[in-house]
Amino acid sequence: MSRMPAVLLALVLVASSLPARGDEAGIPWGGLGKEDQRLMKPLRKEWEGLSPERRERLREGAERWRSMTPQERALARERYQRWNSLSPQERDAIRRRSDEFRRLSPGEQQRIRERYQWYKSLPQEQRRALRNRWQSLPSRQRSGVIQMPKAGAPGNMPPFHQRDMGRGMPRGR
Repeated sequence: MSRMPAVLLALVLVASSLPARGDEAGIPWGGLGKEDQRLMKPLRKEWEGLSPERRERLREGAERWRSMTPQERALARERYQRWNSLSPQERDAIRRRSDEFRRLSPGEQQRIRERYQWYKSLPQEQRRALRNRWQSLPSRQRSGVIQMPKAGAPGNMPPFHQRDMGRGMPRGR
């Protein structure tokens, strides 16, 4: 498999996460640098039909791609392959969750990021136990189950985890 599709999708994914900016006319293909043109070659025929905002995001994505380390590029390619292997339904579900996340307040987004980092820091066995327990709960009991750990709490873990270590998440409160 050519690396170009992986690079292109990674570029599109990176570009779609950047804020749009640009002038009314957009960047013409000839206005791109040689390296940008090489990276975005598969988009050449449709370039003029893209919105100015999309062109600018793609150009910024190409700039970001060039600034990535080889390890970051490898990770982007890996993510592309994972994304490409998902069904359309799975992609739609991810897009919906991403849209929901973006609609949250910055504080709520930060809280979720911190919870995710906390979860990823747990040993695999504890993550598995939490995941199994979570999946076994009825959906009505899932909301509000997890509380953020308090700063300075022992092990930076929420109270339920200290109490129920190894048993997963508690029933709804």
